[in-house]
Amino acid sequence: MQIQSTRKNLIISFKEIKKTYKLGTFDYQALKGISLDIFEGEFVAIMGPSGSGKSTTMHIMGALDTPTSGRYLLKGKDISSYDEDRLAEIRNSEIGFVFQAFNLLPRTTVYKNVERPMMYATIPSDERKKRVMNALNLVKITDKADNLSNQISGGQIQRVAIARALVMNPAILLADEPTGNLDSITAHEIMSFFQELNNQGHTIVLITHEADIASFAKRIIRLKDGLILSDEVNGRKPQRTKKI
Repeated sequence: MQIQSTRKNLIISFKEIKKTYKLGTFDYQALKGISLDIFEGEFVAIMGPSGSGKSTTMHIMGALDTPTSGRYLLKGKDISSYDEDRLAEIRNSEIGFVFQAFNLLPRTTVYKNVERPMMYATIPSDERKKRVMNALNLVKITDKADNLSNQISGGQIQRVAIARALVMNPAILLADEPTGNLDSITAHEIMSFFQELNNQGHTIVLITHEADIASFAKRIIRLKDGLILSDEVNGRKPQRTKKI
């Protein structure tokens, strides 16, 4: 069932999205015509087993790939047929990525890692500094600004990755298995932090195969065999792990 939201601003709209990959002489249909809407301020988990289509959904949603057919509207603009240059602009300006592998430069300071996305845009240095420090303050690691990213803990590294994702003021924060490389206690701390960000108004889409991680979201979309199996408001309270 498609969830109806009272939010006014539609951020993402999939309309009968299909994706087929050619594997030699075989055509593999990863998505078989899915439709969904995500509104400003939502916290949505997209989950499913391997082969369900969640990774393909993430790639299309993040402008990392294009659908074979159907329409993808991002903030009302149909980007389904954008070329790579235009998709790159979308990725840098409208979508903040948080990945399982962190993707930070290890011999570079926390500050420089967070500043990096702005280096590809015409943002003055004073504005870059302001945004970096605001983002680091938001994720509560301003004291680590001058540390190299390989000199901090895994949970702190993921917070740096979140700060980096936020500096361009994206329309949506797309988190792909963001706790996959973290222990369970740190993973739950990071998910609680995502909840804080959402409560502050950030729109978040989480890709995961773990039910306990998905339980932190307010809405859960389950995929199976390239189709939406269910789309429901999450009424469960996430399990809490005591902080140590």
